[in-house]
Amino acid sequence: MGDIRSALLVKPGEPFHLSKIDPESTPGCKDKEEGLARFQKNIDRLSALQYLLYADGKRSLLAVLQGIDAGGKDGTIRKVMSGLNPQGVTVTSFKAPAGVEMEHDYLWRVHKAMPRKGQMGIFNRSHYEDVLIVRVHNLVPKEVWQKRYEQINQFEEMIAESGTQIVKFFLYISKDEQKKRFEERIQDPEKNWKFSLGDLEERKYWNDYMEALEVATAKCSKSHAPWYVIPANRKWYRNLAVSEILRETMEEMKLQLPSPIAELAKIRFE
Repeated sequence: MGDIRSALLVKPGEPFHLSKIDPESTPGCKDKEEGLARFQKNIDRLSALQYLLYADGKRSLLAVLQGIDAGGKDGTIRKVMSGLNPQGVTVTSFKAPAGVEMEHDYLWRVHKAMPRKGQMGIFNRSHYEDVLIVRVHNLVPKEVWQKRYEQINQFEEMIAESGTQIVKFFLYISKDEQKKRFEERIQDPEKNWKFSLGDLEERKYWNDYMEALEVATAKCSKSHAPWYVIPANRKWYRNLAVSEILRETMEEMKLQLPSPIAELAKIRFE
């Protein structure tokens, strides 16, 4: 059984080059049959770990999902979180800031969405949009977004020290795979709603987004908030990798049930 987690980790403080990763690859797993079996075991274990997280009530977990359009963020959430109790999970999708969000700093809405103790939080896109789309489209001056890498690192360090385990996933698909998925959305009436002309416009900036993602993951992968680049052309492997990394991360939290109240065995009901 291969070590998926170490194979996909963006090692903190070391050079990282996205070109060395094949989005078709399946490091740490020999084939789909093995992958599906391991995935199911991970799902079952995650359910038990979520229960311990809730019972422990002292810590929380945040999973961040980033990726290009059609990268599989929604599908990952639907598949990997399928065995979890929805009462203990909050999914937040970050769109372009609007309304009161525009009246605050860029991390304000992110801080508000952090999971409570005992809970799991899932970010579909995140504060990293402010060093991705903001950078690619020059929405703020370079001297502004350049400072945000360190601001994000400091923010995540504070969140981690407050009891939230952070784990971040970049779902990496090829440009050809994106084209294939866009074509499926156009051809399938039940998926038509997922496609917009804006997707084609953003596709023109593919290389710019890849560069921005490469820089962000390299600058912001830390021991307390690591980045993992997931080869995501094969959906079954994407689901396996994310579920396995989440499972191992939660197991390392050493979650335990709290001690029962004193003399519980002596309690009798009339």
